[in-house]
Amino acid sequence: MTQLTVIRRADEPASFAALFLRLFGRPPRLLDLYCCQGGAAKGYTDAGFDVTGVDKDPQPRYPFRFVRADAIAYAMEHGAAFDLIHGSPPCQHDSDCQRIQGNTHPDLIAPTRTALELTGRPWVMENVGGALPKLRTPVMLCGQMLGLENYRHRYFEPGGGFTLDQPDHPAHLVPQAKMGRPVPPGHYGQFVGNFSGVPLARQVLGVPWMNRDGIRECIPPAYAHHIGTAALAHLTASGLAVAA
Repeated sequence: MTQLTVIRRADEPASFAALFLRLFGRPPRLLDLYCCQGGAAKGYTDAGFDVTGVDKDPQPRYPFRFVRADAIAYAMEHGAAFDLIHGSPPCQHDSDCQRIQGNTHPDLIAPTRTALELTGRPWVMENVGGALPKLRTPVMLCGQMLGLENYRHRYFEPGGGFTLDQPDHPAHLVPQAKMGRPVPPGHYGQFVGNFSGVPLARQVLGVPWMNRDGIRECIPPAYAHHIGTAALAHLTASGLAVAA
């Protein structure tokens, strides 16, 4: 298993994690469904969560606790034991690239939502822009919102009593390199498909352990760190309300 250094990047999420520990006597637990190579997991871990990843395929690059299983079945059986659940159903069904190539993939958004709702726990479900009509009041995150030199847009539907605020979206003023081409100075890379520049993508997105396959679909850890911070605030507030 690959090991990563966990960095608490701000005092606020670290203090929420410490408050949760004082309230419940343990760290907050997060279930990472369809985990792939662990971009979301790294961000949630940095925010203070103890993460368990689940995927139907082996994920030797996943840097945290991993279970090979069907994500929906695992959530139904074990999801209630976690404080927060993150699910990233495969995005290929709704990606432009796959439609152009004529490939077919399962659409797991609705059954994943059903499973998440049945756990009774707070949750967030992520997908790409092509899935937007199927997502309910999602929040969009862009790399620029979180200090990354990249425009990767991802959409996050919260549920189970957890909500997210939509951050302001800065204008896209930096040009992007053409898809599949090297990234010239003063440009942002797209890092999708058979892109050029894996070392640069690792640096920009904050995923130094990933290969090209993981990078092209990953959630940058900064996105999950942002969501994890909000989730810890929600969980600790709920715990304080119960304690009162």
